[in-house]
Formats: sequence, C-alpha cells, structure tokens
Amino acid sequence: MQQHFDVFDKGDANFVNLSPVSFLERAGDVYGDVIAVVHGEVRRTWKQTHQRTCRLSQGLSDLGVVKGTTISVLSENCPELLELHFAIPATGGVISTLNIRLEAESIAYILAHSDSQFVFVSEKMRPLLEKALSLSGALLRIIQIGGDDDDYSDLLLAEPVDRLSLPSDEWDAISLNYTSGTSGRPKGVIYHHRGAYLMALGTVAAWQISARPIYLSVVPMFHCNGWGHPWMLAIVGGTIVFSDTNHPEMLFDFMKRESVTHFGAAPVVLKMMAESEAVPAQPFEPRIKVMTAGAPPPPSVLEATDALGMDVMHVYGLTETYGHVSQCLPQETWAGLTPAETAERRSWQGVRFPMVEAIEVYDRQDGTKVPRDGQRQGEIAIRGNTVMKGYYKDPAATKEAFRNGYFWSGDGAVIHSDGYLQIRDRLKDVIISGGENVSSVEVEAVLYRHPAVAAAAVVAKPDDKWGEVPCAFVELCDDAEIDSEEIIAFCREQLPGFKTPKTVVFRDLPITSTGKIQKFHLRNLARKLDMQ
Repeated sequence: MQQHFDVFDKGDANFVNLSPVSFLERAGDVYGDVIAVVHGEVRRTWKQTHQRTCRLSQGLSDLGVVKGTTISVLSENCPELLELHFAIPATGGVISTLNIRLEAESIAYILAHSDSQFVFVSEKMRPLLEKALSLSGALLRIIQIGGDDDDYSDLLLAEPVDRLSLPSDEWDAISLNYTSGTSGRPKGVIYHHRGAYLMALGTVAAWQISARPIYLSVVPMFHCNGWGHPWMLAIVGGTIVFSDTNHPEMLFDFMKRESVTHFGAAPVVLKMMAESEAVPAQPFEPRIKVMTAGAPPPPSVLEATDALGMDVMHVYGLTETYGHVSQCLPQETWAGLTPAETAERRSWQGVRFPMVEAIEVYDRQDGTKVPRDGQRQGEIAIRGNTVMKGYYKDPAATKEAFRNGYFWSGDGAVIHSDGYLQIRDRLKDVIISGGENVSSVEVEAVLYRHPAVAAAAVVAKPDDKWGEVPCAFVELCDDAEIDSEEIIAFCREQLPGFKTPKTVVFRDLPITSTGKIQKFHLRNLARKLDMQ
C-alpha cells in the first residue's frame, strides 16, 4: 500500500528551532504584569524584563556580537544576569558564566580557553577580573554591571529589536560551562539551544510547577546556568527572588516575607538551615518545594528539613547533562515507611526526568546492564537531548565520554527492584576492602547522623592486610568534643565491620569553589597516614 507520510517539507509554519529564548517572548505577553525579579529595592515585571532584554540584544549586536561569539559573565546572581541568559543567545552568541568562587588563576585560564571576546562583570567582582586579566594578558572588552563605572546601562539605550531572534539551528551552542575541576584543569562543556529548551520544559513537568511560583534564587547561575531555572521560570511566569547571601536567617526571612514557594540548594545549605538558631517556630505552610543536588543528601538532613515544612526532592546530574537528569520521585508505596526509612529512600537518585531518553547502569567489564537487586554496582550511562555537545577544544576527552551511544558519567551506582538509582560512589572513590566493595557515601551517611559531625568524607586508606580500609575525615560542629574511638564505635553500631572506618581524622575538609569535597586531597593524606 502506498504511503503518503513523507511527501511534506518542513516550513516556517510547522517547524521552529527550539530555543529557551522563545519563553521570554511569551512571558512578556502572557505574564506581562507579573513581577519577574526581586532584588533589594528592584522589582520588575516580565514585560519590563522582556523590553530591557530586547534593548540589550540590540546593544550587543551593535558591539559586534554574532553567531558563535563567546561572552563571559563574572557576577553574582542578579536581574542583569537573568537578562543576559536571554539576550546573548538571541544574538547567536554563547554565554559563559564564570564561577565567582574561583581564584584569579582559574578565571584567567577559562577566559583564555573559552576564546571570550567580551566579559560582563559586577562591580564586586571587578577586582578579581582585573587580577585574572593581569595574569593572562588577554584583551577583552569589559562591560561592568552597576556601580560608578556602569556600562551595562549604556547597552539599554539601544533601539530594541522587534523580536528576540531564535537560532538558525537548534543544535547551535547556547552556553559554555566549565566543570569544577576537582582534579586537573576544568573542561568546557557546550550546551545547545534544543537541550536548554527541553531541560526547562522537563523541569516544569517533573517538579510539577504551576503558574506564577515564587522562586528563591540560591543556586548560582554559574552552576549549569542555574540548573536551567532562569529559562524555566519564564515558562510559568515565576517571580525570582535574588538573595545576596546564603545565611539561613536571611533565607528564612525571604521565605516568609516574599511567600516563597520553591527554591533550590545544595545539601550543605539545607544542613545549615536545619541547624540554624533562626529556624521558624512553626513549619512553613503551605510547604515549600525544594530541589537539592550536588551530593547525596544525608537522610538526617532530609528528616530535619521535612520538619521545617520543606518537601525536598533530590535530583542527580552533571555539568555535562545540563544539570539534573534524574529525580527521587516519592511513591505511594512509601506511605508505610518510618520517617528514617522515608528519608533514606529520598536520598536516592531515583528515576529519569521526562526529557531524558535513558539512564542505565552498566557493568564496565562485560558491558551488560546490572541486575535490579540494589547490590551489584555499575556505571551510570545517559542518553538524551540534555547531554552536552562535547568538551570545547578537547576531542579526546569528548570521545572518551561518549561510547556505545551513551554518555558515561563516571558515577558508580546500583538499581533497586523498583528501578530507582542509588549512587554508591564516583568509581574512583569505591573502597575495596578484603575483596568487598565499600560505598563511601553509605559510610558518610552514618557519620552525618552523629550530632557532633558537621561534615564528613570517607576515602580509601592502604592496608597491608585488607588492601584498603575506610578512612574518615570529619569536620566537627562548633564546640563539639569527641574522640575517634567514639566515632568508630558509633559507626560500628550501624555498619558491618568491613565498612566501619578504621581511622578517623578531625580537620576542615578541602572543598572546591562549587562546594564539592576534594577527595583526591584526602586520598593523598590517607596514603601519607599509611606511611607514618
């Protein structure tokens, strides 16, 4: 029988390249009178934000920004950074948000490696940028946001474009994000318009966000473009409340004063809030929806935030996957679990987001999927539209990351019978003691239950008898007094002997500029302990 499905051509009427830029066009029309941004005394609607972005886009074009021009931004979260997330892509340029917690040497490297031609900088970050440029010798056009030397406002004097432009190809680069560089130089991760568009839509669906949420902006926009939330919130006409601090008392104040409904934060921020003296006397009502990522949240933290009136959803992802690609979606079958058991389940990495095609766990040695037994560990492999184009100017690393139709994460995990992922470790962090695999994450979760422990990290320490044994590095709460024997005894009550730390070291934990514990430093320290 003759088929008649393939005789039609794509045209302007039935095919449009996907780009999150279109979300702002719609927000200006549909949510024009809704407050889009709150920052100090500044309150602007979505219509005003759209109008400013149209002027900014033309101003950038007047400077010579064209398709493929990389523009770096070194700034705290602020309304101007939100506008740049739409204006730069609308010109065909590529936005590269820089981590403001990095030292000048790393900033200098990234500016040079990214081939940036322009750099936007906030007044507060100007000294850091000047130092970085003095190290690199790079010649870039500097555009300051705010302050006495404000250049940003000059761009807003341009005649506005009639409509923000979409890319000629949705595969075009939209942003260049650099990994946190826990070992070696950070790599430049390239996102495309299609992926950014689908990440935003997928988040709305998975987080079940209704119209006009009030979002407290805690996640830095240099983290995977704020987990894609700047683009996502335009879809639903959200109000973005910008905080200049992560201090718990200020966050609680914002939540009450602005009637916050949603926010995202790393587990360490949630822990600080749960332990703060500023904890509200009554739980939040209605409850606040929270997205957390970056590390498996200790079940104790999830229990504490639940009592505060926060519904915390743990998500998992990487810079290479535009941020979150899996979520720990609560199930009705969990209703009979104890609070501790529920918190344990909620710390898992869960199931894939709707815009992700597949997340599998493979045995690296034989190439087969691991059974759903919650025991056998493999490596997480991901495929879908929210996987990076590749690493900028690094074809070898790109080739290594993509194999057999998947992006390989480097994260070790198991799958439970219900299909839920649970990360056990970065593969290089697995401790093999006497032939048994020990998950550092599992041991860390136990350590976090001790009231004296503020932070903990577990790594392998060489051992003549067992090959490797767990070594715990512990950062104590203020005024806590405890010795290593008590910590080991506490762990022994809850863990098998081979998983119990054999050594405990009390010290401040080394962290990256994005708050990740630098375990490679701790592994080096553990090896030195073995030689003493």
